[in-house]
Amino acid sequence: MTTERVTVRVLLLFGDQAEIVADVPPGERAAPERYPAAEIAAAVGLPLADLPGKRLSAEAGCDGRLSGWRRA
Repeated sequence: MTTERVTVRVLLLFGDQAEIVADVPPGERAAPERYPAAEIAAAVGLPLADLPGKRLSAEAGCDGRLSGWRRA
């Protein structure tokens, strides 16, 4: 399985989910995807409240889902 590392931004928290978008100009972005905020926060070593607005990198798998979160 091949993965690609991509840069993303956390738009906001929605309940226990983080809304994630590609780190590209707004006109080029697809709709936000939701991922478990606690999982992302733990992976990058940040409190949940600090996630919105953060720029991160993640591995995009063949299925398009992101994992392997890191601070960008």
